[in-house]
Formats: sequence, C-alpha cells, structure tokens
Amino acid sequence: MATEPSAIAEQKADAAETKPLRADAQRNRDRLVEVAAAMFAERGIDASLEEIARRAGVGIGTLYRHFPTREHLVEVVYRREAEGLCAAAGELAGKHPSDVALEQWMQRFVDYIATKRGLATSLRILLTTNSTLFSDTSGRVSQALRQLVEAAVADGTIRGDVDASDVLHALSGIYSAPDTPEWRDRSRRLVKLLMDGLRFGAVKAR
Repeated sequence: MATEPSAIAEQKADAAETKPLRADAQRNRDRLVEVAAAMFAERGIDASLEEIARRAGVGIGTLYRHFPTREHLVEVVYRREAEGLCAAAGELAGKHPSDVALEQWMQRFVDYIATKRGLATSLRILLTTNSTLFSDTSGRVSQALRQLVEAAVADGTIRGDVDASDVLHALSGIYSAPDTPEWRDRSRRLVKLLMDGLRFGAVKAR
C-alpha cells in the first residue's frame, strides 16, 4: 500500500526536526512561528500560509521546508503559546507581588485563548492523531496557575479559600464566549473583575 501524502509530510517534518538548523534557518523558523501565532489569533485557521510567509519575510517554499503541512505549523504554534504561558508564570512571579503576577498571567491567558480559538479546527484534527499534545500542555498550564494562586494565597494578597481549579474553570469560560470584535477587550475586563473578587476579603500575611 502506498504511503499517504500526509504521512510522508510528517516523516519529513520529523526528520527535519532532528537536524540542527543553521542560525539563519532557525531565525526564519522562529519568525514564521511568531507571525503565524499572531495571524491565527487574528484571522483563525483560514489565515493564508502565503501571507504568513510574506509577513515573516520569507518565501512560501521556506515555510513548507519547515512546516510541510498546515497541521504541523498549527501544532508548533500551539506548543509555543502553551510553553510561553507556562514560562511566564515564573518570570512574572520573580518581578511582581504575587497578586499582580497572577493578574498579569491571567491577562496573558487571554492571548493564549485567542490563539487557541483561532486554531480550533486544526486542533480538533490534531486531537485525533496526537493523544499527548493536549494532556501535556493542559497539565503544565494548570500547574503554572496553581503555583501563582498558591503563592498569592500564602502571601494573603488573595482570599484564603481560593482554589486554583476554580480559577481555571472561570478563565476557561472565556473560550466559549461569542467571537465578537470586542471579545479580547471584554475578556480582559472580566479578568480584572475576577481579580477584584479574588482580592476581596484577603488578609495579608505578616
């Protein structure tokens, strides 16, 4: 039986990722992922690969050398956004008071959700072929939020009866909100309202 074209593309992608890239090739790849993340969040999965390449300053052939299929690009973008969100927890905690770090992380979560919404169609396809993609990323995101919430509870900058899973549930509701032009601004206001509730009645540790 002949190998399916999609399987061939995945094999090529896997082989390419095992080889170290030249510095210029790595810059091109990083730029493509950065531009793709912004365009998927802005326009959804129908964002043109040709325009992604153009905005990244490379040819479409360069895009396909790094990402043989749209789904491969989607997976890399999704992992990048999830990893960036998780890394931000530690970075923000090191720079700000615990409640401020939590609020800023939740605002970044809005951007993560925006990208995820834009990738929804392809992510559903990936869900059937990559059983670990979502379990790996969702577990790490939950853990990042838990660390921030527990630090703020310990400092007394948010209420002591707050559970991280409840906060995540509230944040996840943003994902199902209607996709309107003001969705992101409204979501940021909702995060502020959520933080007001988390801070209400807090008793700072001495």
